[in-house]
Amino acid sequence: MTRRSEWTGMPDRAFPIARANVLGVGIHSLDMDAAVVAIEDSIHSGLKGYVCVTGVHGVMEAQRDARLASIFAGARLVVPDGMPTVWVGHWQGLARMRRVFGPDLMLQLFQRAAVNGLSHFFCGGDYGVAEELRSRMQSRFPTARVLGSFRPPFRKMNSREEADLLRITNQLRPDIIWVGLSTPKQEHFMAEYLPRIDTKLMIGVGAAFDYHTGRIKDSPRWVKHSGLQWMHRLIQDPARLSKRYLRNNPLFVALLALQLCGLKKYQLPASGEHAMPLSPSR
Repeated sequence: MTRRSEWTGMPDRAFPIARANVLGVGIHSLDMDAAVVAIEDSIHSGLKGYVCVTGVHGVMEAQRDARLASIFAGARLVVPDGMPTVWVGHWQGLARMRRVFGPDLMLQLFQRAAVNGLSHFFCGGDYGVAEELRSRMQSRFPTARVLGSFRPPFRKMNSREEADLLRITNQLRPDIIWVGLSTPKQEHFMAEYLPRIDTKLMIGVGAAFDYHTGRIKDSPRWVKHSGLQWMHRLIQDPARLSKRYLRNNPLFVALLALQLCGLKKYQLPASGEHAMPLSPSR
């Protein structure tokens, strides 16, 4: 674990973390240890915000959705969830940038439960998934404080469902709300509800709920580091993922080639007011 003294979470003493420009989406240059320290420091400093865990899918959705691009720009932290985003960072001189896989980030923060003392809440998943995840994580990490769970519908919440979410979370006041709704729904959800919920940080982790309840099999380490985890996912769920990958992956490669060759320019938006003010990791 990176020593806390190497990072400062105080806004008046800090420098912004360097960002890779991936088709105009700013993705912070850090590794897993630095991401964990940044999140813990942010929470303990009392700052409020949301964290986006972003790979090719999120970057491509942002090309079609200006609001999503704005949400990424306003995040306290955007971590590199996929190897292609890391490779772009390396090409741009961010040598210390490493993959921060959402399910692994969740495990790292839970493993440090006795040290960081953070409280957690799960929001998302299919019927029963969030509650099963709560049970499993509480059993696996007995010192962790998992305060509750909530399953929003796949459609937009009605007034009663919204009131239930706000009542439950504002009573429990968790430090972290883990949001597992898939991109881009989870990013829109965090941006909409963060100002209305008494929590310090919301983290969108996509399929992490399914990974940690056994609904998705994790990939071998070499598959993750070779950038082939998307193929492992596709083999497990071709009906749902084939359209996404066929739509996103070839176009991502084409647009990235134009960016790296200098034939297409992408302006990196300024970080929003909630961006993480910590030391750069390049």
